[in-house]
Amino acid sequence: MQVLNVVGAGRVGRSLARLWHQAGAVRLGGVCARRTDSAADAVAFIGAGQALALDAMPPAALWLLAVPDSELAAVAETLAGRIDSGTAFHASGALTAAVLAPLAARGLATASAHPALSFAEPARAVREFAGTPVALEGDAAACQTLSALFAAIGGAPFPLAAAAKPGYHAACAIASNYAVVLADLALRTAQRAGLDAATARAVLAPLAGQSLANAFTLGPAAALTGPVARGDAATVALHLAGLDQVPADADAYRALGRLALQLAAPGLEPARIAAVHEALAR
Repeated sequence: MQVLNVVGAGRVGRSLARLWHQAGAVRLGGVCARRTDSAADAVAFIGAGQALALDAMPPAALWLLAVPDSELAAVAETLAGRIDSGTAFHASGALTAAVLAPLAARGLATASAHPALSFAEPARAVREFAGTPVALEGDAAACQTLSALFAAIGGAPFPLAAAAKPGYHAACAIASNYAVVLADLALRTAQRAGLDAATARAVLAPLAGQSLANAFTLGPAAALTGPVARGDAATVALHLAGLDQVPADADAYRALGRLALQLAAPGLEPARIAAVHEALAR
């Protein structure tokens, strides 16, 4: 069984390591973090491995560099002075395997592997990982190794070209991060209207969930409903009258409204499109 060392004991590193450990896919070696207590906590969560400093990590066939993007190059450079074989990979969605060039120069197979899943809560991520798409990019040999490794924990690996990573990651950020921002905007707007926090969540959560499900099942144009989709300029103006007390929120509504109008435009009369556009411009 191959040994896995994990450099970076944050949410992604500990979640993946626990999944591989539970599946019997690897044997955990060292777990490294900037703080020894973080590494020890990660080892406890994983259920295997040793909390070690980077220069004390044992030999391993697999190296997961689960550190922030800004630290990847420096960690790769440091490790290049110590190891000269195996497979090294990182889990950044934005950066390619090229950031691991010092390790590639030493003879390691290098790749990036980005699971399209929120790791906000590691225990939940572990429970829900099965079926998660995983974008693989890098050396063919490394991607082959990682494809089997992720398949062993229920992942769904797929190849991604290096040039596609920025756009791919932007799409993931919009679908995940900005969906959270929209939820915050909706909740704050409901609470300013007088709903308490619990009622706001109860009203909006199922509505948001069903709308997103419809968008990905039926297609965005078919799923779009509401005043912009109907060309109802009067209701758009009414919304903005209430939102203008918080200019940043009103600006967000206007920007989103313009995108919604582009989506709805093929099904609207020109006069309605013009009226909604004018309402959004006020």
